[in-house]
Amino acid sequence: MKVTFLTLFPQIVQAYCSESMMGRAVESGLLTCDTVDIRDYACNKHNRVDDYPYGGGAGMVMAAPR
Repeated sequence: MKVTFLTLFPQIVQAYCSESMMGRAVESGLLTCDTVDIRDYACNKHNRVDDYPYGGGAGMVMAAPR
């Protein structure tokens, strides 16, 4: 099975995929974990991928490409 994670922290996901039951599945060839750093697809010079909620309030959301 092939699993691809879209993440801001690919090193953390790769570390998680190399431990415990997931690590054993990867070693035996049953599972393949790939990561995609979504900052690689940011459209600004600072690679910013988050934005404030449009309706206000607390929290952050993924920025839409411009």
